Amino acid sequence: MGGHMKVRWCWAAVTVTALVLTAAQPAGAAVATAAKKLDVPWGLSFLPDKSALVTERSGRILSIKGTTVTQVGKVAVEPGSESGLLGIAVSPNYNTDKYVYVYHSTDEDNRISRMKLGGTPEPLVTGIPLASVQVGGRLAFGPDGFLYASTGDATNGDDAQDTKTLGGKILRMTKDGKPAPGNPFGNLVYSYGHRNVQGFAWDGQKRMYASELGQQDLDELNRIESGKNYGWPECEGPCSNPKYTKPLLTWPTDQASPSGVAIYKNSIYVAALRGERMWKVPLNANGSVGKPTAVFKGTYGRLRTAVAGPDGKLWITTTNRDGNGGTVRKDDDKVFRTDG
Repeated sequence: MGGHMKVRWCWAAVTVTALVLTAAQPAGAAVATAAKKLDVPWGLSFLPDKSALVTERSGRILSIKGTTVTQVGKVAVEPGSESGLLGIAVSPNYNTDKYVYVYHSTDEDNRISRMKLGGTPEPLVTGIPLASVQVGGRLAFGPDGFLYASTGDATNGDDAQDTKTLGGKILRMTKDGKPAPGNPFGNLVYSYGHRNVQGFAWDGQKRMYASELGQQDLDELNRIESGKNYGWPECEGPCSNPKYTKPLLTWPTDQASPSGVAIYKNSIYVAALRGERMWKVPLNANGSVGKPTAVFKGTYGRLRTAVAGPDGKLWITTTNRDGNGGTVRKDDDKVFRTDG
């Protein structure tokens, strides 16, 4: 990795100088706790009745209806520093097929499975590289009806540049786990050159945005497009080589370490782990972004997930019990709702 450090450091200096970072609390935002005393809530999705499903990294799937929390599923996992039961996505046809999809760690790989609540997971995609860190884990159905998943490089940066592997990628697939029609490389791979994507979302124009955890210099917010190479491990942050796609925004890693992403009220919300805040990034009509503002800075600690809920609220999970440096607060970990 020593050969890459010089490139990343030069670009980090330019980017940080150019980007003015501000911090503020959300003005007049109403906040309500939906669930508390959870065990590292990670993934969050919604059923057609607008109730929430949340995963705990240790393997439970919980239902949140109002403030009533009930266990509705269990997945056997091998939890590690960042691994375990991670993302969850509800089928767009849930009323007829009753499927939910989960991203989870076994003792040999990370995999994507589907299941009916209370049932046994059916593996669809296996062999996603396993490690204790850098394992991605986000799942969501896109506006095209296909399932998207983010994977980490599992500490092997070479995988990120190899379009024949599943590590360091964003994947796009059918509801049966097969490559989606039109995928750029004829397999599951949609975009590559990623170190560790833990969040993505789409705007009203069906444009996809994703967060990217950097190594030690810069974290990223990227616009994701089919077949594009996002540069890892050749560069962290903007790359001088034009074959790599440059990020829309970068942050120093101590101000972000980004995870979940939501698009809510014309802004991109990026949940920050090490930064212990939510970054609110104005989203312009043409897909460009404005200057980010930090909200909830230090209020709730490490933030893992952000999802725009069917109730018109922004749903957020904390992750202070994940063993990665957070200070556990009263009633952690929480799921809370806010209007901005």
